[in-house]
This record gives sequence, structure tokens and C-alpha cells, in this order.
Amino acid sequence: MRGGRAGAGLAAVPLPLRAGASLLRPGPLPRLGPLLDPVRGIWSVAREAELPARATGAIPGLTAPVTVRYDDRAVPHIFAANELDATRALGYVVARDRLFQLELSWRAGAGRLTELLGARALPIDQESRRLGLPDAAARRLAALPPDSPERRALEALSDGINARIAAAGSRPPFEYQVLGVTPARWEPVHSLHLLGRMGWILALSDLEENHAAAARLVGEEAADALYPRESPIQEPIQPNGQLAPRYDRTPLPPPAGGSARAARRGTSGWEDPLEQDALGSNNWAVAPRRTAAGHALLAGDPHLELTLPSVWYEAHLVTADGLDVYGVTLPGALGIVIGFTRDLAWSLTNTEADVYDRYAETVDDPAQPARYRVDGAWRDLRLAVEPYRDPAGRVVHTDTLRFSHRGPLLQAAGGEWESHRWTMLETGGRLTLFGRAARATTAAAWLDSMVEHRAPAQNMLVADRQGTIAIRSTGRFPLRPSGRGDLRQRGDSTAVDWSGDWSPAELPQAIAPAQGFLASANQQPIDPAAAPRYLGANWYSPWRAIRINQLLRADSAVTPDAMRRYQTDPGSPAADLFVPALLTAAAKFPERDSVVRAARLLAEWDRRYTRENTRAVLYEAAMRALGDRLWDELDPARADGAVDAPGWAVTARLLNDPASAWWDVRATTGVREDRDRLLADALAAGLQAAIARHGAPDAGGWRWDQVRYANIYHILRFPGLSALRVPVQGGQSTLNPSSGSGSFGPSWRMVVELGPDVRGWGTYPGGQSGNPASSRYADRIGQWSNGELDTLRLPRTPDGLGAQAGPVLELEPAP
Repeated sequence: MRGGRAGAGLAAVPLPLRAGASLLRPGPLPRLGPLLDPVRGIWSVAREAELPARATGAIPGLTAPVTVRYDDRAVPHIFAANELDATRALGYVVARDRLFQLELSWRAGAGRLTELLGARALPIDQESRRLGLPDAAARRLAALPPDSPERRALEALSDGINARIAAAGSRPPFEYQVLGVTPARWEPVHSLHLLGRMGWILALSDLEENHAAAARLVGEEAADALYPRESPIQEPIQPNGQLAPRYDRTPLPPPAGGSARAARRGTSGWEDPLEQDALGSNNWAVAPRRTAAGHALLAGDPHLELTLPSVWYEAHLVTADGLDVYGVTLPGALGIVIGFTRDLAWSLTNTEADVYDRYAETVDDPAQPARYRVDGAWRDLRLAVEPYRDPAGRVVHTDTLRFSHRGPLLQAAGGEWESHRWTMLETGGRLTLFGRAARATTAAAWLDSMVEHRAPAQNMLVADRQGTIAIRSTGRFPLRPSGRGDLRQRGDSTAVDWSGDWSPAELPQAIAPAQGFLASANQQPIDPAAAPRYLGANWYSPWRAIRINQLLRADSAVTPDAMRRYQTDPGSPAADLFVPALLTAAAKFPERDSVVRAARLLAEWDRRYTRENTRAVLYEAAMRALGDRLWDELDPARADGAVDAPGWAVTARLLNDPASAWWDVRATTGVREDRDRLLADALAAGLQAAIARHGAPDAGGWRWDQVRYANIYHILRFPGLSALRVPVQGGQSTLNPSSGSGSFGPSWRMVVELGPDVRGWGTYPGGQSGNPASSRYADRIGQWSNGELDTLRLPRTPDGLGAQAGPVLELEPAP
């Protein structure tokens, strides 16, 4: 299902650019006097830009000294006596490099951005609070016993971050100076706000709203088919024994009902249909018998929002009590989220499961409800008055939040009140699981260590040195009495409440599969033929999963470099399906010059999204025109609510029914379009649109890297501090999908070989430092753009880096 805000993969947590660029448009210029202060102003940014050769620091709570040795890529290798000390040191070094990012992230989850950015951030703060994210974080922290491992770890991370804030003193990152504010003290609950923000990006869905809006236009049966609970193309994460995808070729039920349809010649009013396949994350693993060296291989690349600084921070933690783990963390989170040890490696993708339900409630007062009716009796709502303050502390707005026993009570677009139940808002699960799992030595033990993970649900892929590869879709998957979660329920009875969860044994999973490889790319995790129980709806089309499996089936001697190349492979299974269909349809209209010309140009394309290709532009324009015409029945102006374009897997199913009523454009008169006519029309319209936007086909404007590229914005959208128009290889439905805005993409790429000595390679689009004056602010972007990876170093001691050794930071217990 396309519920997650950023598409897929474990979450980014910057202020979301999708909330509207207006939020971050430059406001009034700050006073220049403080900025130009030679000691405390903007000039201090340059002085703080590079790590000194040797530095010291002090952190309260340290039980013993900690040595941090940086390597030549500015990655800190933290050597500590125990895991809590390593956590304190991690907090310190992350705060040194990413302090403003830390603050922006927790405030986004807490609904307190107005205190930093003023009233222009109010809409985002209101959404976070109305969804119950800060409330859930506070409840979760309160539920942690003072001596619990989770509470102690959160406090240790806070110790390290606050020690660095104190050490920075009057020299905070320049963003604080631009905004005229000072860093806030880090509290343990801030890490939970970060977790809530991850859920907002990954697990918040609108399935009920989308289905209801579509049903109003085309009827319930058609809506069920357009946004299906089972993907029309099955290439599941849990292998189903098939050697190729299985396609649903049954006809779609026709649209029902029929007031006149409005003609829609542009995609204004709804999501660009191509954007559905322009987001996503990938991971895959190969068993030793299918690799060249006889060692298991694992690759992962979560696709998230691209920002400077990056959403990830790279680190290596080594403790005297047995922890030795390398990888990336989210600034402000506990432990290494994606990475490897000397025994195993793991990576994550989002499951896209439906974990968010809506219930229509009966309330006592439609204007200001204080009670709701359930099981024949009135219950009091829990009320909370929420003030929003600006940087000066002035109240700029006040909300009254309401909560039922299910969750937040929100007013829908039609005026009715709905309770929202969401796994992200309910306590449970462990916060220290990644640290525990990093001590496992086998893939099975790693999965067992993570079984208590609840939300956001993730496809957890792992491989070990013994040669075992395994995957499990891990999280809390609710059981609904109705058997469906994509329809809004009446809330008058507790009988509609969740009745339980999937057990660990029921979760989609595989260990040591006979096929010798595993892959996840946000597709439906399990074939409904194996488990017909409801897990979600409106799934991502599985093009990326199909492509990964094509590559892995074709190569029985995979190398680490092949795994790296696959991450930017330009092949597109979607194009392989739709281009022949377009060309076959065009051949039936030789009298139409525009169709003939468009077909000739499209036939020149090898269906690979290489940077230098000059025909993907035409294909995408034709597919955009096809989606716009094909789904004219779903005119958003008539939907009385949001409606998404059906997935391209649904369009693929429709190709098998050339006379379906869906092919007919309702606004045209005197002609009834069938499949071939509509495909030909779309191809001709695509050519016209491509020429209008990019010029003549061979004038240079159709070259792919001039059309699609990455835009990696500074987290406050300062253009001069952003990396814009970065060339990339890939396109929608490829393993390296690119969005139209260019602001989403592979946020971390990693390949690991699990041999006698584990070897890793990786990179991300940015650099370790959040200081724009640092040489480590954006030093990896060129490498990332070219699909290259760096060697990831895993020293056993602080002196083990040899020629790659860099600065040293010695941390002592504070008095």
C-alpha cells in the first residue's frame, strides 16, 4: 500500500519538504550584527568546520574513558568499556556534527517547530499533535521503569548530546544564528519524538479515505479492484516457489453508476501516476552457493528524503563487553540501525502493511465533543489543551485535542468525527533491540532478537558468516474482526476493535530458501495463496522486486561488485511490459502521422534508464498521458475527497482486456476508445508533451540526465547550501527510482560480504558533517551519483586504522 509519506525504508526525520516549500521560504533577514560578530557569529562556523588532530571532552555518567578515532572518511570509531558509555560517546559525536539536525528532527516529532521557525511551521506542528505523536511519546517514556535498559540508554544518549551542547557554548551551528535561537537541552523523550516522526513518514496511511472517495465515483466493487488487497502481480518477499512473477489476468469490474465525467487532460488535482513507482527501498541477499567466492552477500539501500546533512550518520561502536558493530544510525536514535558486525549484516525496507484504522464515532456535541458513545453507553473523551509558541515564547495558537480509547479523535472532511487507531501510538516493543541484535552471531539469532519490534514494521533481511540468509516482515500486524482495514468502521461497538496480532510464526518470512537468494522492495510480503489473511491494500507495484530477482536468477556467481552495480541497474520491468504494448497498439494506426512518429522514436529506446538515453522522456510522457486518460472516471474534482491513481500493476492487469469499459474516455463523443486506441492516443500525446517541455527529440533536451536528477536540499532549503541537479542513473520502476522533484532517493547504499573476514562497502549522498564550511559536508555526493561505494573500515583497536587514521577525541568522565 502507498501509505508511507516518503515511500519506504527505515525513516528519515528531517522537516518534510513535502509539507510545502512555503514553510521554508526565506523570511525577514536576521539581524546582521550578531551574525558578523568575529567571535560568536557566522565566522565561528569556519573555525568549527574541521576536526582538530586531537581533542578532549567530558561527559557526565561515563564509567571509564572513551577513545574516538576518526578515519579518513570522518567516521568515528568509538572504543568504550560498555554499551552505555558507547551510547554517551555516540550522542556526543553526533551532536558535534549534526546538532541543528537533531533539534529540527525532535521538534518535528514533538509538534514544536513553531518555537524554532515561528508560526509558518504551525500546520506541521498541528498535524503531529493531532495525530497523537507527542502524546504517545510522553506515555511511552512514562511507562519505562527508571532502571530499565531502555530508560538508561535514552538517558546515556542525552548525557552525550548535552555534554556537546555545553562544550559548544557560544558557538552553535550557524542555523541557530540565522534563526536567532539557541540549542535546546536534549531530553530522553526527544528520541521517542524521533521514532514517532519515523512512523509519520513510514506507516501513516489513507487507505480508507482513498477507497471511500473512489467508491463514490465508480462503486464498491470497482474500488476494490482498483485498490486491491492483493497485488495483481505476485513477486512476494517470502518465496512462493515460482520462477517468475504471477500476473492476475482476470477482467476488472467496470465502473458503476454514472453521472457525467469531467474531462481531465492534465494531472492537476491528483498525484502524478508515475510518482507511485518513483519511491522505494531495496534489499537482497545471496547464499554462498550462488556467489563467486562462496560467501553470503547482502545489499541494502533505503530510499528516503535526500537532505544535507544526510538523514544517516555513520559510526562504529566497540565495547570491552563484546559489542562490535558498524553502520548507520539516525541522529538521535539508539544504536546502529542498518549495518554489520564481524558475524552478520542486515538491512531494512518498509513493509507497507496497513497498521492504521479509522472509526466513525457518535459524539455528544458535533461542535465541541466531550463524550462518545460505544457499546450503548457514553464514555468521556480525554481532552488536552495544546498551546503552540513562537521563538519568543508567545502563544500563537491553541488546540484542544481529543482522545478515545482507540486513539486521537479527529474531524473528517465531511464534518463527522473519527477515532484513529495506529500501532505507532501504542506502547510496546523494545527501544534497545538493535543493540541486542548486534550481539547475535547467526541470522536466526538476529531475527529472534528483533521479534519484539513493533513499529514501524520493517522487512528485516540478515545474512551471516555461516552462509545463512533470512528475512522476516517484523512488526505488529493487527487482526481485524471485519477481515479488512481499508474500510472505515462504525465505532459504536468494541466488537470492531482489533482482536489481536499476527504471531511471530505467522509473519512473512524465509530462512535459507531453496532458491538461494531473497529480496524485498516494498512489495506485498506474502503470496495470498499461502496466507489469505488481510495485511494491507493498494500495494506498490513489484517492479523493483521483479528486477532484483531477474538479476539474481541470471547470475550464479555473484560478486560484491555485481551487488554494487545492481543498486543502480537501469533496467525497468515496467517498461519491458508497457513499451511493447504501446508499439503494438501504434502499429494499428498507420494513418496517424503523430502516432507513427512517436512509435518510431520510442522503438529506438532499449528500455534502460541510462543517463545518456534520450527516449525515456517520451515513454514517461506517454505513460503519464495514459494514466490521465485511463482513469478519467476518478476525477478528483468529483471525488469529495482525496483519490490516488491506481497502481501500474492494475493497468498491467487491464492490458489483458482490450474492450474493457475503463479504456473509454467518457468525455469524448462519437467514439468509444478501446485499449489500442487509447494507448495510441497516449503515445501521440506523450510526444506532443515531450516536445513542448523539452524541445525537439534530438536537440539535447531529451537526454535523461538533463530531465531527471537528484536535488539534495539543505534542511532549511538554503539553495547555496544545497546540491542541486545531481545526475543519477535510473527512473521510475528501476532499482534506483527517481522522483520528479529529485528530493527522494537512495539515502544509504551498502554491500557486505560475509567471509572469514567480513568486508563492507557503502556511501550516502552527503557527508558526516552538518557544517557547510566543512570539507565533510558534501564530499560523498559525486561518488554516490556515480554508483560507487567506499570501503568501510572495521578496526579492532583505536590504532588499527593505520594510514587511514584521522583525528582522535578522548572523552573523560565529567566531575
